[in-house]
Amino acid sequence: MQQHLSDRINNLPISATLAMAAKARELKTEGKDIISLSLGEPDFNTPDFIKDAAKQAIDDNYNSYTPVNGYLELREAICRKFKRDNQLNYTPNQIVVSTGAKQAIANIAMVLLNPGDEVLLPAPYWVSYSAIATLAEATYKEIPSTIETDFKITPAQLEAAITPKTKLIFFNSPNNPSGTVYTESEYRALAKVLEAYPNIYILSDEIYEHINYGEPTFSFAAIENMYDRTITVNGVAKAFAMTGWRIGYMGAPEWIAKACTKMQGQITSGANCIAQRATITALDAPVSKIQFMVDEFYKRRDFVLDMIKNIEGFKANVPKGAFYVFPDVSYYFGKTIKGATINNASDLSMLLLEKANVATVTGDAFGAPDCIRISYAASTENLKEAFKRIGNLLNS
Repeated sequence: MQQHLSDRINNLPISATLAMAAKARELKTEGKDIISLSLGEPDFNTPDFIKDAAKQAIDDNYNSYTPVNGYLELREAICRKFKRDNQLNYTPNQIVVSTGAKQAIANIAMVLLNPGDEVLLPAPYWVSYSAIATLAEATYKEIPSTIETDFKITPAQLEAAITPKTKLIFFNSPNNPSGTVYTESEYRALAKVLEAYPNIYILSDEIYEHINYGEPTFSFAAIENMYDRTITVNGVAKAFAMTGWRIGYMGAPEWIAKACTKMQGQITSGANCIAQRATITALDAPVSKIQFMVDEFYKRRDFVLDMIKNIEGFKANVPKGAFYVFPDVSYYFGKTIKGATINNASDLSMLLLEKANVATVTGDAFGAPDCIRISYAASTENLKEAFKRIGNLLNS
């Protein structure tokens, strides 16, 4: 009955990360020993001090519908967090709490984009950016980068990509999938280009903000003449190991925040009440309380980079944040391994799943067709075994 579905859903791609995770789960149910390095999900438990706050909220009988844009106490906590960590001054009326950062991004696209508007996506980019732009009936244009440039675009590339239809640009630092972190000077150079285009808005996705390794995260909205054109998106999923709690948020010009609240009011209304109360505690806590997770990710990053050196044909940059490596695997294109011809990264990713029992994600989904994404949000034991399997398959 495909013909009875809307063009909107028929033209919408399936999330590559979720599709690979589903395939891995399917193979596991068949009895295969799959090591999944495909999902961007911390393998830690939510810290006890956050869980305790959730239990207290239950005991305090928080069980009613929440305000569409979030509890005032949470929006005030978000303002304190923005001031403390990012030197950004927002008021509660500029904050909208959503069911995950993905909903915040979708709200922004829906309230800013008209059919035919253009979205710029510095590549590689998170898989849902292009799909969300498509849902908003906009078009998107990729600005490519390579491992040689540490997966960063230049001001000249940005200038060349802008057209009269350009309305929105997505920045994501630390980046998913590459782990790249833009420095303050690099962001300021890109902002210099955007000064000449006052009708272009910037969505700065900072969900991996606290997972960085020596290169501090700089918020695009902290650039003085970009504040009124930038929407800063963040959440608690990654840094606080709260993926299933589904709390994201934005700081934005008040007129955009009001529009997003209006949109959200017709889609989901307010986010979960217990998760919101726990998030107040998470955001008010000193960042040092989650440093143990960041330290462990740092160790795993170095471990994985050492493992990659032993795999013929894999080229990787040194990620400065997040918990992914994004090796260039184009060395294998055109080769035949175990009877399978590798034409692209998707073929290699599927080969690793079927012959090595290791789940990764093709770079095609991220606008970087020469690469695959490998998550190191997994135990060192699993990482060691996964790379042993990959090496045994490819090095032979």
